[in-house]
Amino acid sequence: MKQIPLNAIPEPWEYNPSKWSQRIRIVLFALIATLIAIYMGLYQWGLIDHVWDPVFGNQSMKVLDSEVSHKITSWVRVPDSILGALAYLGDIIFGLAGSTRRWHDRPWLVVLFGLDVIPLGIVSATLIFMQGFVVGSWCFLCLVTAVLSLILVVLAYDEVWSSVLFLYRVGKKSRKFSVVWDTFWGRANPIAHEVGSKMANRRDWRK
Repeated sequence: MKQIPLNAIPEPWEYNPSKWSQRIRIVLFALIATLIAIYMGLYQWGLIDHVWDPVFGNQSMKVLDSEVSHKITSWVRVPDSILGALAYLGDIIFGLAGSTRRWHDRPWLVVLFGLDVIPLGIVSATLIFMQGFVVGSWCFLCLVTAVLSLILVVLAYDEVWSSVLFLYRVGKKSRKFSVVWDTFWGRANPIAHEVGSKMANRRDWRK
């Protein structure tokens, strides 16, 4: 079977969502968010005694020392900022893994990447905004990480959509879970190759 080109453009996009220029942007935003989260985590661990905030001043420390924050820490055994840093680190690792054809060759990797970026990113951003209303104080760096989380969601969803659409069409054509399962794990099979080739050549797909 002839391999799909590394620069293949899958439906429904006019670009390859797995291309490096797209993924490097994700990695850079996630790296910034990781560093900010670690910085706030150092305060929550008591390793530094102040958090920089050019907008809300000491409100940041009230948020990071809040009952809500302490409750989350008691559940997961680490400061919530460090938990966020680990999630952003996952974004970096998943963003760097695989080729520019991974939407087709490694759907499992893209799906895991999507689970790390999209649901966790939305939940994280929502909790940060809600915390401001619950605590009655705002944290500038927390808001920055919330915005970065939403940016990551926007940058990641297209690649995830391509992989999910690929798996859906493989399932629709084969009507066999075993074929979809093999495709999910990147095991080559004729149906996955046919569907992937058509997705990467939209004129053929529409015939």
